[in-house]
Amino acid sequence: MEGMTTTPPGAGLGAMIRTWRNRLPPSAAGLPVVRKRRAAGLRREELADLAGVSVDYVVRLEQGRATTPSASVVASLARALQLSTAERDHLYRLARIVPPADGTISDHLPPGMQRVLVRLGDVAVAVFAADWQLVWWNHRWAALLGDPSAAPPRMRNFARDRFPVDADHTSLALWPVTDADPDTTDAALVSDLRRATGRFPRDSRLAALVGDLNAGNARFAELWAAGEVAANRDVHKTVDHPSVGAVTVDCDVLTDGDTELKIVIMTAAPGSEDETKLQLTTVVGPPAGARNQHGGWVHPSGGAGPLVGRASSS
Repeated sequence: MEGMTTTPPGAGLGAMIRTWRNRLPPSAAGLPVVRKRRAAGLRREELADLAGVSVDYVVRLEQGRATTPSASVVASLARALQLSTAERDHLYRLARIVPPADGTISDHLPPGMQRVLVRLGDVAVAVFAADWQLVWWNHRWAALLGDPSAAPPRMRNFARDRFPVDADHTSLALWPVTDADPDTTDAALVSDLRRATGRFPRDSRLAALVGDLNAGNARFAELWAAGEVAANRDVHKTVDHPSVGAVTVDCDVLTDGDTELKIVIMTAAPGSEDETKLQLTTVVGPPAGARNQHGGWVHPSGGAGPLVGRASSS
């Protein structure tokens, strides 16, 4: 009928998710390759695990029974499917959501960056957005610091972790982490956020973050008032791991020039005792009955397989 719009076959939300899922080989997502495998691309359960949603929800999306995923779910699906920026924007539009605009912070990991991350599978690595929101991490990161998915999505932010507003804030690391020079780390983080406000002047999440920390944390307010603008610096950290003891690591930050995404890599000196301990964290995991630094119990789950930042459940 006149005035009605129809979607051509194979062009809707569910069809496109299925098409993109079928084209992505498991090896590109860091998954083990199994010889006897009917599907060349990702299975639904693999996509669900990578995107942090239920398998049932992926099924309902592909069958057209769920048509309005949240923006956070769309972002997670785009990362898990390794979509290009144009494909990501198309996925947003199919979900009836306005794509992220220029001048706002992107949580999207370009396919090339994801391929690099897969090749860094032997080291602890995570990716943060320009406002230091954690968007991706691998199993070695979780083995060293604890699985970040235990924290609510909003609290998976290094600045909120570093400058807590609430006394009972949730930490990104499940056990204590000490900086070799905490004052330098604090100053570098605040100055990097100030630099981000110039790069992304229209980003509401960044503005809310700076407003919250300025109003609720005296240390942040003091450093913000100093007006320093600089990039984050590489530092040394010591992780008090409950199974292997203290592990001292180098924390290096690589920044993508276009998106300001930050790849944070934790390594230890080759041949050192710390390198041995770092490798052991992926084998032993936390001991049964271990408590995190807030006094809560730690579930001794395994760290196998790639992990990504979890979207809000749907």
